[in-house]
Amino acid sequence: MDSDIPPAEYRHVYEFEVKFGDIDSMGHVNNVKFLSYLEDARVQMFYGDPVRKGEESLHGLVVARHEIDYRRPMSLTFRPVRVETWVTEIRNASFRLAYHIRDDEQIFATAASVMVAFDPKKGRARRFTPSELEFLKRYLPPS
Repeated sequence: MDSDIPPAEYRHVYEFEVKFGDIDSMGHVNNVKFLSYLEDARVQMFYGDPVRKGEESLHGLVVARHEIDYRRPMSLTFRPVRVETWVTEIRNASFRLAYHIRDDEQIFATAASVMVAFDPKKGRARRFTPSELEFLKRYLPPS
């Protein structure tokens, strides 16, 4: 899961600040909040940024799998934290994302997700369209 970090042009960067409500009784960010940070980053990557740029966004994706390794505790901080996201594999109907949740000094967690293109009317996976594949390839570093 700990993929090599690709060059900046292949990474999507989502910045956020840890909120007081994210902290658990141990004074650290609750483990479930990390999944929320990943979700926020994906929404921004697939929908928010493309809409803001006047581009087509990705729709009809479902999460098939998440993996997360917690590297070090994250506490309330008043400096930006970010989720860096990139694509590590593209298949006909699914792709794999890698993430680092980090600040400028340390990595708090590494994660991976398998995302599936889904047709809600048919209730099953579907193949990616050419424009969706083009979008995903922007975040797939050369091997």
